[in-house]
Amino acid sequence: MDIRSVAGHELIPGSVIRDYLCVDKTELRVPYILICGEYPGPTALISAGIHNAEYVGIQAAIELSCELEARCLHGNVFILPLANRSGFENRTMSTVFEDGKNLNRVFPGDPNGTVADRLAHSIFEAFIKNADAYIDLHSGDGYEALIPYAYYLGDAPAEAAARDMISCVDVKYCVRSRCRTKGAYNLASVRGVPSILIERGQLGLFSREEVEADKADVRNILRHLGILEGEGSRHPKKELLEYSDDAPYTGCWYPEKKVGQCFRKGDRLGEIRDYFGKILFTELAPDDGILLHQCSSLNIIQGGPMITYGVEIGSDSHWTDGG
Repeated sequence: MDIRSVAGHELIPGSVIRDYLCVDKTELRVPYILICGEYPGPTALISAGIHNAEYVGIQAAIELSCELEARCLHGNVFILPLANRSGFENRTMSTVFEDGKNLNRVFPGDPNGTVADRLAHSIFEAFIKNADAYIDLHSGDGYEALIPYAYYLGDAPAEAAARDMISCVDVKYCVRSRCRTKGAYNLASVRGVPSILIERGQLGLFSREEVEADKADVRNILRHLGILEGEGSRHPKKELLEYSDDAPYTGCWYPEKKVGQCFRKGDRLGEIRDYFGKILFTELAPDDGILLHQCSSLNIIQGGPMITYGVEIGSDSHWTDGG
């Protein structure tokens, strides 16, 4: 893609631009970095902080914005290290502070909507539409435990290219998602931009090891794309379909498996009790699978996330689609 300007800035080879995206009719100012390579090539977008308490990706994106050098790039790298800044500064976890919406459920946004809608619209128009490839960095939120894995969208125009990108991610599992709406990387994939989402880190924490692993994956993908010199290494992985079960009650949640554990159909996965200790619901596995992520807080909210698991491609499941 031949891009001459982004977010009002001319893309001059060898330059680095650090600025804020001003979202129309809001007070939001979202940081971004445009690293314009000295040599021609494709443009990659890296985003983090769409869910603002998912800190591994945020820190990895900040560090990458300081470490990647324009003189070494064949093409451009756009970095959006903290998409939901107001949520980050008000500790709202998954939601935009001003309207309580989950930013990753409103793309491509609406210029006439609420704050989250306007934010998603601005990000989509300024950055996602101008990318040749897209990497979205996520983690487990403050109440979510998870194992590292990655998503790509199946049956999409850019599926083959996204599969090549995901092969560069050093995780054991990947999910072939069927969710085609409302998420940033999902919509990008539908619009023809090869896109993946990397999950690493959990419970609103971050470690040096996890940050370095995210950075290594991004660099490896950039090598595969030809933006950084060198060959991108490939990592074999098991491919899964993802299924989720939301909580049928509000109360206290007691999981009985750990993320990363495999289980058999009929195994107990956890139970919800009321505040007197009475069992309200027992979660039994309807199929064989592996636990990808789950609520790990004592409190659980009706209709909120409880269990997400994967089954290898070719297996059947009775749970609702969650990806």
